[in-house]
Amino acid sequence: MDIPELFLKKNEDKRLRLGHLWIFSNEVDIKRSPLNRFAPGDLAQVAAHDGKPLGTAYVNPNALICARLLSRKPNLKCGPNFFKDRIGTALAKREKVFDKPYYRLAFGESDGLPGLVIDRFGDVLSAQITTAGIEQRKEAVLAALVELLNPAAIVLKNDNSQRQLEGLPMESVVAYGELPDPLVIEENGAKFRIDILSGQKTGWFYDHRMSRAELARIANGQRILDLFSYTGAWSIPAARAGALEVICVDASEAALQLARENAALNGVEDRMRFAHSDVFDFLKQARQERRLYDMIVLDPPALIKRKKDYPQGYEAYRRLNHLALQVLAKNGLLISASCSFHLSREDLHEILRSSGRHIDRHLTFIAQGGQGPDHPIDPAIPETQYLKTFFCSVSSAL
Repeated sequence: MDIPELFLKKNEDKRLRLGHLWIFSNEVDIKRSPLNRFAPGDLAQVAAHDGKPLGTAYVNPNALICARLLSRKPNLKCGPNFFKDRIGTALAKREKVFDKPYYRLAFGESDGLPGLVIDRFGDVLSAQITTAGIEQRKEAVLAALVELLNPAAIVLKNDNSQRQLEGLPMESVVAYGELPDPLVIEENGAKFRIDILSGQKTGWFYDHRMSRAELARIANGQRILDLFSYTGAWSIPAARAGALEVICVDASEAALQLARENAALNGVEDRMRFAHSDVFDFLKQARQERRLYDMIVLDPPALIKRKKDYPQGYEAYRRLNHLALQVLAKNGLLISASCSFHLSREDLHEILRSSGRHIDRHLTFIAQGGQGPDHPIDPAIPETQYLKTFFCSVSSAL
């Protein structure tokens, strides 16, 4: 039986034809296809104003992004075979790039799976479902993952605030198998104990993998300050690579405790210190006490989650970079990053330029970074490109 149609208003099909997957509620012709005829998660055949089919989407009539395209094919059957095919394709791509099973297995829209992110931690999988369309089909997702990978455990890490926008409950549960304790992963030659159920996002951040490796490559003999250090993904490879000292600063004592355990796990605890502190307060005190660091890693969480938060978030990024530059030693290196989609690469570029000029420093970019190959960017979907990193060499004014 054919699934119901969702008609778009005139000229509102342009984004989809260019390759995007999202449909906003104000783009729907609600006279021809009232949104209230759909329950959250229902499938719909999307049609342009002239009736030409555009593909199959799942719908949530209560969300601003009211539909997300799953396929350009009409009347798609979205069961275990669909997810097995999409996840299998994503898996094949990762296996070409990574020789060990530690990576983001599925990255939402970029892998044709809007509303679904999956991280692979060896034989444990952590999945995050952010939309009603995937929530309704989570059993099919689990079945596909079990068939493809036969994991020891699958965690549904569904405590993301995006679920609230879709009217979904927040929860973190072991949906399949038994979660090993401890759970240890590998990245950049280091081992890390992670806590999926209590940790942030899916339990780990694979996206900065390449930039962290670049820091480790140049860390030998340096005194490094790692701000918003979380569980040590930047700092521990740097310590293993010969950094003289690494100070980890984070507001979460639980994260710092894992960082301590990870330092011991890698045999670098003698070169690492841990400060439980608000980063702004730490930097202000370091400035007052005239403490200086050879390298500073500034990798905050997303400070601009919504477009309306841009002014306040931009100012927070500006203050952080300004403070960090003030405690950087002569001829030091600032690694400044942002994972906020709403802060563009050009914005961060300007923040660094103006901050350097304000304190009379000569700042140059010696390298730039972004998300790794397990976070592929869809050129038709700007939202899939969110991470930006600048390696800034900073010296006295010319």
